Amino acid sequence: MSPGRASDPDLPVVRYSERRLQNGLRVIVAADRIAPVVAINLWYDVGSKHEVPGKTGFAHLFEHFMFQGSRHVAKAEHMAIVQGAGGVNNATTFFDRTNYFETLPSHQLELGLWLEADRMATLLDALSQDNLDNQREVVKNEKRQSYDNRPYGSFYEKLMAAVFPTGHPYHHTPIGSMEDLDAASVEDVVAFFRTWYAPDNAVLSIVGDIDEGPALDAAERFFGPIAPAGAFPERPDPAIEPVIGREIREIVPDRVPLERVHVGFRMPPFGTPEFDALEMASQILAGGRGSRLHRTLVRDRRIAQDVTAFALPLVSGASIYAGWVTARPESDAATVEAALLEELERLTHERVTDDELDRARALVESAELAALGRVDEVADRLSMYATYFDRPELINEQLGRYLAVDPEAIRDAAASVFRSDNRAVITYVPLAGLEEAA
Repeated sequence: MSPGRASDPDLPVVRYSERRLQNGLRVIVAADRIAPVVAINLWYDVGSKHEVPGKTGFAHLFEHFMFQGSRHVAKAEHMAIVQGAGGVNNATTFFDRTNYFETLPSHQLELGLWLEADRMATLLDALSQDNLDNQREVVKNEKRQSYDNRPYGSFYEKLMAAVFPTGHPYHHTPIGSMEDLDAASVEDVVAFFRTWYAPDNAVLSIVGDIDEGPALDAAERFFGPIAPAGAFPERPDPAIEPVIGREIREIVPDRVPLERVHVGFRMPPFGTPEFDALEMASQILAGGRGSRLHRTLVRDRRIAQDVTAFALPLVSGASIYAGWVTARPESDAATVEAALLEELERLTHERVTDDELDRARALVESAELAALGRVDEVADRLSMYATYFDRPELINEQLGRYLAVDPEAIRDAAASVFRSDNRAVITYVPLAGLEEAA
């Protein structure tokens, strides 16, 4: 039993049990009787950062493959079975991991475990050239819809490439290179699966209306026979300077309706005190209509249509603090950029007020408590903390860490990150305006 502890006696505690199977799979189980449902959440410790040059996009491609059948489940049948049993399911790919999850009526726990175990063990039985060709086209279409043909859609790729140098695993986004996907062979895909999709590279969390002992036993029954990989490529966190070292600027003429400025700063990774401080700063800067940026740029000065700022939770050596501001038609990119950077600069030397920090704490506490009230979120966080930090008990500590952030921590973290030699600025300007000017 490993219940974990909250640093504040008034904060909720998620109590859980865990077991490491002989094949290396880490299983975490938490009972929650609030509703007759169970969440199954499986994290694989593989994301786009594990890809090698020339083979980007494989982690995301595999997210699609995992719904294309296995030895005992036909193509696209996995989702149909879950929905037919009254459940929902999906998957996501990120820089540091890939996860698969379903929420089912609690009496369908074993069905969900069997489905996940079958594709972990026998996915390659269903892999074919036709499946590869089909899913490659699905991913390419997704890129066209989400990146290439969406206004401002290329900012994600441009910002990551600017903040992280060539060769760094965060330099490219999970969508990957379409040229790399076009060149992928069935043999490449098989090698990727055999390298990363194994029980000793995964965490399985089960949360909901279940008994912990029988749930652990069920996980062992379904996943225990799967052979471990035994060895994985070495993956040390890459060395990276704490700051970019210069300002990087790019102007992007695009089919966009309004000028918009995207900014990115290199920052300490998720799990550090500095990240916690800047997460709280995000609430002060852009947490709703009462935040500094919304109040100043959108409501008072009326120079911006919208504004946002956030810290991306990356764990390998560094992360990115990002944001954007969209200029109103009567304003322009230079005006809103100057106003945005002015507010960031204020954080580096002015102490945030007690009222601002109290408001930020209230927003964070509300969001965290809401998440901890959902079995699917609890399962996801248990898997996350176990995968990233080998400490699932962080689920009971993270909120306390956020609430303990003080004004000095925010000022110091802001001063170290919001520097002119540590920022990338990507400015989008409408093509129509340029054509008219020409």
